[in-house]
Amino acid sequence: MCFICDRINMIKNSENPYFVKELKTGYVVIGDHQRFKGYTLFLCKQHKTELFQLDMDERTLFMQEMSVVAQAVSKAFGAQKMNYELLGNGESHLHWHLFPRMFGDLGEYGVNGNGPVWWYPKDKFYSDDCRPTPDELEKLKSTLLSELNSII
Repeated sequence: MCFICDRINMIKNSENPYFVKELKTGYVVIGDHQRFKGYTLFLCKQHKTELFQLDMDERTLFMQEMSVVAQAVSKAFGAQKMNYELLGNGESHLHWHLFPRMFGDLGEYGVNGNGPVWWYPKDKFYSDDCRPTPDELEKLKSTLLSELNSII
């Protein structure tokens, strides 16, 4: 079984502390690391590796729901710009990375601080310093859930 499927099973068993909301095609979760405050993932319910593997109706709804989640993330965390990524090279289960961005948030690591999030050093991105405390996590989740509920 894949890592994303494991995380989804944790959601189904009420064991995933990062879970925010279930939608028709996927699950909204706060990212384990919050170097970019409000970093959120949208996990596809189906174990597929490519968008084109979803039938057209499911694909369309998955994209629509991802856009709604991105809108909620942007509003909840005051993003000046949103970054969207659907890579699948590390975990080949469809999942979106949604990063709320602020201009200059990369500091010395980007061109004028405005490059992609992956320009930030990986060891710092995944540092324990970037993990939210339990109280911070609850605040992130409730803020995002409130925005999602106001849109949906």
